[in-house]
Amino acid sequence: MNKKLMATLSGALLVLGLAACGGEGAGASTDTASQKPADLTIGVAMPTQTSERWIADGKAVKEKLEAKGYKVDLQYANDDIPTQSQQVDQLITRGADVLVIAAIDGTALSSQLQAAADKKIPVIAYDRLIRGSQNVDFYVSFDNYKVGVAQAKALLRGLGLESADGAKTSKAGPINIELFAGSLDDNNTHYFFQGAMDTLKPYLDDGTLVVKSKQTKLEQVATLRWQQEAAQKRMENLLTSSYNDGSKVGGVLSPYDGISRGIITALQNAGYGKTAGPVPPITGQDAEIASVKLINDGVQSSTIFKDTRLLAEQAVNAAEAFLQKKTPEANDTKSYDNGVKVVPAYLLPIQTVFKPDIQKALVDSQYYTAAEVAAGQAK
Repeated sequence: MNKKLMATLSGALLVLGLAACGGEGAGASTDTASQKPADLTIGVAMPTQTSERWIADGKAVKEKLEAKGYKVDLQYANDDIPTQSQQVDQLITRGADVLVIAAIDGTALSSQLQAAADKKIPVIAYDRLIRGSQNVDFYVSFDNYKVGVAQAKALLRGLGLESADGAKTSKAGPINIELFAGSLDDNNTHYFFQGAMDTLKPYLDDGTLVVKSKQTKLEQVATLRWQQEAAQKRMENLLTSSYNDGSKVGGVLSPYDGISRGIITALQNAGYGKTAGPVPPITGQDAEIASVKLINDGVQSSTIFKDTRLLAEQAVNAAEAFLQKKTPEANDTKSYDNGVKVVPAYLLPIQTVFKPDIQKALVDSQYYTAAEVAAGQAK
């Protein structure tokens, strides 16, 4: 009798033990809506720390989630796709209840997203749409097509072809310009470029603007990983190949401040800003402090300010909604087709910043201090 009883008890304990440690994983059998924030973890995967923009994003998301009591597992992948894939795998293994992912390559995380779906872990694509997967639950970003439109409008204004209110001026062409775009594996690149080219098309068609290099296709003007050094090298090559006849670059469409600084360095090394005349109007994006200083100093023409504090806030709102078993608020349910599904999105507004706009847009809003703008370095 004692042996039978012991065997029965041992079997029961074994079954209970297996049930306790062999469950369906994070998010599958746990009712997150009934749990305290301190018992829940949000996994955050950011692409790189080489850009101050992504450092600010990671910091903002982490701080806002922790302020609400959640645990945050924040990872940076240093622009390396295998590293990010491994990090997302680890976030799932460590028990993340929600994933917030700013992907390096928008098509490289399908197996990780499937693993998350198998464990019923919601996935929020952060600023960069993740493509080719059914398992993307929400998207928080800015209106990326409008970013491209705004960059083109800023270039036209910088060239004197349009006024601040968007009205055409009497200035005539032809004006030589060059085009730069972001990384092809970033879904946003396509929206930025399309918005810009749609806006510039009338001026290109009537000859007011001329791309002297004839490089107008996205594949020709893209910049892998948005690298400043790659942009500088390409601008140097363009100057050598297309401007060796004494003609001048009249303006440059740049999609991002880091790329803009690479372009500016190449131009300055070629004498622009000195013997070759002024540095031409150059656009940008992200209001990075080094570029804000260049705008304040009259070197870079403009940038597009995307307030990462607001973006982080929307990511937190979406994460909380999922944890509470609710549907996050979306303001766009039609635009962002990732190739498999239309992902519901919350899109935020943008602001074009020229020198006169720095005080109101960036200093008064406490994004930067006046001292940081003057120094070109954020504390």
